[in-house]
Amino acid sequence: MNPPRFEHHEVLVRVPTGKTKPTPLLFVHGAYTAAWCWEEHFLPFFAAAGYAAYAVSLSGHGGSPGRKHLDSFSINDYVRDVATVAASLPAPPVLIGHSMGGFVVQKYLEDHEAPGAVLMCAVPPQGLLSAAMGMMFSKPGMMSDLNSLMSGGKASLETLREALFAQPVSLDDLKRYYKGSQSESHRAIWDMSLFGMPRAARVKRTPLLVQGSEIDHLIPSSLVEMTARTYDVEANIFPGMGHGLMLERDWKKPAQQILDWLKELDL
Repeated sequence: MNPPRFEHHEVLVRVPTGKTKPTPLLFVHGAYTAAWCWEEHFLPFFAAAGYAAYAVSLSGHGGSPGRKHLDSFSINDYVRDVATVAASLPAPPVLIGHSMGGFVVQKYLEDHEAPGAVLMCAVPPQGLLSAAMGMMFSKPGMMSDLNSLMSGGKASLETLREALFAQPVSLDDLKRYYKGSQSESHRAIWDMSLFGMPRAARVKRTPLLVQGSEIDHLIPSSLVEMTARTYDVEANIFPGMGHGLMLERDWKKPAQQILDWLKELDL
């Protein structure tokens, strides 16, 4: 199988060495990061299971163009990024969105069909305000560091560790992830806080898997459960794991659940 070419976005690709299943997977990263967060574990895992796996860097992120005017990008711009890449794939993909990427996936599903979607530690359809208020009171230092990072400053290694991990992570890995972190669009954050919440009735048309973490300081499990209730599905909360499910030591647990769910859907 020859993977499609992408001219306007960084798209990381892993394809099976043998027979490829007909439905591709498209991974959408969260805020402050890029497609690289899927590259270490999830892309090779799903390629080994027979799926063509793609991870897009949204506009202004990673190797995609637009970093200099990152603040001009809205959630709708990110939705267009996903739609452009999805349309370039050989078949409509299952979408897997993490955190902000989960919100983008919900907005995408308002106007696009998909065989399925995974919302992983996703910003809920009610928006980001409740998560931000909770962090303001429970983790004010983390909130301050993330605001600094959003404005082009730096967050500490300890903030990155606390924000993403509940399980042990090596200093070398932490430094590597820190190097890949970046600022985020103020406009996109405001979009998730006040404007244009997903229309649940439209999103519900798509089979959904909702995942979250027990020890998530950014999108607490209570908000994951709220997302699941909104879409009339079960919330799958992974004990002892943090926000960065795809990078945690036990990353294979959520990955295997997604794989089992895909098999249940006969995809």
